[in-house]
Amino acid sequence: MKIHELDTPSLVVRKDVLLDNIHSMQDYANRNNVALRPHTKTHKTSHLALLQQEKGAIGITVAKVGEAEVMASAGITDIFIANEIVGETKLQVIKTLQETINISFGLDSIPQARMIEKVFTSDNKAHVLIEIEVGENRSGIIEDIDFIRLLDYIKSSENIHFKGIFSHDGHSYSASNLDDLRKIHDESQKRTLHFASLAIEAGLNSEVVSIGSTPSLIQDFPIMEGVTEIRPGTYIFMDASQANVVGDFHKNATTVLATIISKPTDERVVLDVGAKGLTMQKRSKGITATEGLGRIVGFDDVVINSMYDEHALIYNKDFRNKVQVGDKVEIIPNHICPVVNLYDSLYLVSGEDVLEEIQIDCRGKLK
Repeated sequence: MKIHELDTPSLVVRKDVLLDNIHSMQDYANRNNVALRPHTKTHKTSHLALLQQEKGAIGITVAKVGEAEVMASAGITDIFIANEIVGETKLQVIKTLQETINISFGLDSIPQARMIEKVFTSDNKAHVLIEIEVGENRSGIIEDIDFIRLLDYIKSSENIHFKGIFSHDGHSYSASNLDDLRKIHDESQKRTLHFASLAIEAGLNSEVVSIGSTPSLIQDFPIMEGVTEIRPGTYIFMDASQANVVGDFHKNATTVLATIISKPTDERVVLDVGAKGLTMQKRSKGITATEGLGRIVGFDDVVINSMYDEHALIYNKDFRNKVQVGDKVEIIPNHICPVVNLYDSLYLVSGEDVLEEIQIDCRGKLK
């Protein structure tokens, strides 16, 4: 089958670009003497997670317990859930999983630690990494004293094993330029390593000091001594916002194939995919800022201007005059991660040839 024979909308992944992205990040990790634990929330596909592991990753990162279950059933035996896991139901699932695989998860408070202590046992301890807030303003420890108090609780607990610390410099997406991006990368590492030092002073060694976000890690910035692993996710597929960081679209592996279904005016073009297949996300500031709601491959500066649930609208007279109803176009989404979660499968392609259809088996695993 050829790409133009696929029904639409379809998620299309170019194998050569995908492999280049995997190799490039693995090489970066190797040169910096750190482990690569890619975040699979981007592709949500065990087939690709296994491929990343085959190429050198030590294991994977997931966002949710449900994703960990799927990945474990596919044969992946080293998983980190980069999220605070709260609630007995989820903790019981992790407790069961770690009977057969190595699994750890995020922690950032004593109330959460108390829940963990109740579920796990001394002969089946929870393996936790404490999250450090480094500027994203999301979850994670902020104050030194709160970190020390949490460490003290862990030291007194019978059922929790301190494995290390992790951070996510998600605010790198809003960096104003490459210099600012480098500054965020460096300051986030220094802050993370500061807490690793506090743990040593408290008598707890961090087996793992984990950092990561794609914008800073695709720039070949140095990784500081003391960091043991990186967790980029988007790098495998890339998207329109990440393309802005590297300056062009040569690393973009994934597009949404859509069909032109109407040309009702002399400038309007309508596609057969809308918010339910692309989302309405865009980056609004900084180095990853995007124009429109998706970029059309092969047409300079042609973007999706607006959307309904099942329709995307482009207002561009020149583009309208070059295409016909029934033509198919490829769209580079602004933010690929939530887009992937909208599709049951992806199509791996080479040139114009469709190589295989691959199930997105972690789709919808939100718990």
